[in-house]
Amino acid sequence: MGEVAALRQLVGQVQELWDLYGANAHPLPRWYLLDFEHGSIKDDYCGGRTGYNSELLKIMETNQSPPRKRLRRDRNREKELCSNTTAVMQQEIWKEFPEDLFETVITRLPVAAIFRFRTVCRKWSSLLGSDSFSHQYSEAPHGLPWFYTITHENANNNVAMYDPSLKKWHHPSVPLAPTKIVIPVASVGGLVCLLDLNHRNFYICNPLRQSLKEIPPRSVQGWSRVAVGMVLNGRSSSHGYKVMWLGNDGTYEVYDSTKNMWSCPGVFPTSIKLPLALNFRSQPVAVGSTLYFMCAEPDGVLSYDVSTGIWRQFAIPLPLHLTDHTLAEFQGRVMLVGLLCKNAATCVCIWELQKMTLLWKEVDRMPNIWCLEFYGKHMKMTCLGNSGLLMLSLKAKRMNRLVTYNLLKREWQKVPDCMLPCSRKKQWIACGTAFDPCPSALA
Repeated sequence: MGEVAALRQLVGQVQELWDLYGANAHPLPRWYLLDFEHGSIKDDYCGGRTGYNSELLKIMETNQSPPRKRLRRDRNREKELCSNTTAVMQQEIWKEFPEDLFETVITRLPVAAIFRFRTVCRKWSSLLGSDSFSHQYSEAPHGLPWFYTITHENANNNVAMYDPSLKKWHHPSVPLAPTKIVIPVASVGGLVCLLDLNHRNFYICNPLRQSLKEIPPRSVQGWSRVAVGMVLNGRSSSHGYKVMWLGNDGTYEVYDSTKNMWSCPGVFPTSIKLPLALNFRSQPVAVGSTLYFMCAEPDGVLSYDVSTGIWRQFAIPLPLHLTDHTLAEFQGRVMLVGLLCKNAATCVCIWELQKMTLLWKEVDRMPNIWCLEFYGKHMKMTCLGNSGLLMLSLKAKRMNRLVTYNLLKREWQKVPDCMLPCSRKKQWIACGTAFDPCPSALA
């Protein structure tokens, strides 16, 4: 009997230790029933019995005392050892990191991150100027285009660039344009073409690298307004590019960057009626090597393939009540954007050119709640970018709105006000063009 009493006392002590330190593992009540005949313990947990043979020694071994709380200095010492080990490990990893993978990673970074990358060291900065990086960057997928704009204010440096991904305006610290007044007229492969007000001198710049190059003036003497377009010779600007200008009288020239000279590759076809009545408010759009120009009288589109020298004219009637219309391009398709004004109502609409019928088909329009703001007002619209992402300047008396339209997502968004750093004065956008941000593009 004495042995049984001692055993019951031992089991009671074990139960107390379990209740104190084993609550986390078994939050519900647990008790044990001794079976002296078979020398085992039956475990009953929440009223459900499960029998198993186990020695008392195993029960006692599982109920160990809780770990002793470590001192703060011991924990800090362990953290320092871990951080030092991690730093050494990271240094060893990056030391053996293949250099060709750096370029692969950089080409997929956001544009702002790429320029932060350049400031790390000279070696990393030199990677952005290599031919291999230019090739990989041209092959890698990229995001939305940026907008290169000219403002009315601050004549010394009136350039403002808008990043739609971050919804942020950038103001170059160094003027990108020469002392003459120039306007952006075209872009391709990360390069922007600037033209002075005399429509004679051309400049090519990369807004991100703040590089500028003046190309030879066009050979035609005298002042005449021209429409300007750009195309690439290959997949990127490293293979060269071409700039083309076209006047109402049918005169035109093509500049080849690989030859650094203007040329007239052929004679304007006599089947196309002159004068052309070009719509200079609409920037030409490029689809591959073909440039499309907006014309009037008759309404339609004039195309020129820079690689083959073939001209084509398409008579396409415009939608009724359309004003301030301009061409746009999206994934190889020719689009049209303009204001529909009927009575006192005004709305911005988007059309797509149907190749089979040569008619404009409406595909989207601005939300009605936005159009209500224009009701009864004499609106004027200017398209500041016409490739993939549109930026529209909507002006009326005492009102100036900037909005973007994503042709892929069919999404309208308002653009924040353009203001200089450390200034609350709003800048008014005069003109602009869309361009693909490319740090490696060379003029």
